[in-house]
Amino acid sequence: MSRSGDAISHPPFPVAGYAFGAAGATLFASKGIIIKLAYAEGIDAETLLALRMAFSLPFYLAVGAFALFRLRGMGEPLPTGKLVVQSMLVGALGYWLASYLDFAGLQYTSASFSRLILFTYPIYVALFGALLFAQPIRPRAMLAFAVAYGGLALIFLQNVSVMGSDVVKGSVLVTLAAISFALYQLCARSLLQRVGSALFTCIAMISASIMAIGQFAVMRPVEALMVSPHGLMLAVSVAIGATVLPTFLMNAALKRISAQANSMISTVSPVATMVLAVLFLGESATPAELAGAVLVMTSIGWFTLSDARKH
Repeated sequence: MSRSGDAISHPPFPVAGYAFGAAGATLFASKGIIIKLAYAEGIDAETLLALRMAFSLPFYLAVGAFALFRLRGMGEPLPTGKLVVQSMLVGALGYWLASYLDFAGLQYTSASFSRLILFTYPIYVALFGALLFAQPIRPRAMLAFAVAYGGLALIFLQNVSVMGSDVVKGSVLVTLAAISFALYQLCARSLLQRVGSALFTCIAMISASIMAIGQFAVMRPVEALMVSPHGLMLAVSVAIGATVLPTFLMNAALKRISAQANSMISTVSPVATMVLAVLFLGESATPAELAGAVLVMTSIGWFTLSDARKH
């Protein structure tokens, strides 16, 4: 193969992958803000998650149907039943369980702190990649983990002194959300390659929608869906702007770059969340919290950037 052919097959820097990742990260940054505003309207986590998935579900059904017709039109084989079931299970892990844990944690922590905890998921990608998928673990991952959680400890101690034990509960829930999402990232990559980005996203989100709506049916009365007009607008906002668009963008990025590299550009997300939290929620940050945030973002940014250069 010629040198030019090699260049085409293996681009040195997948611009499209990073562009999709940046757009998805920016939209995801607004999620915690909208959720906090919805909680202020008296909407609970189970109801908000069910509304979010119910409003987003028609988009995934439509795009999924289009993707299937496109595959048939091109004469390509449809995904096997096994691939569909695997995609549903992985989707439930990443977009229902991780989301619910995040929603629940946001009842007890600030939007900015929650986003910083979630931001550490690339470290869990590296750790679980080594434990479960025989991927090599590099010293930089352990160093980044230590620095990032040192920064989170600064913020945690500051929040505990002000908000009490609820911060512990919220931190544990959001950490579990980060772990769940890391496992999703690891499991989704091979499925994305075999199923296709758009169709996999639709299968995953339809599965997550079924889980969220089923959870609501078990845990809450139907009357809980009767929220205020403003609350309804917030549910639509978190469904479309902070769910539909960023999930497609993130999976499109994940198809083009590694799970670790996919998170590199997401360094913009905690910063955007902090700015939005100040503007819309009136949150503020002490010098200790700012120092902790810098440690988290610097360590994760350094780790993901160095990892991306190896891909």
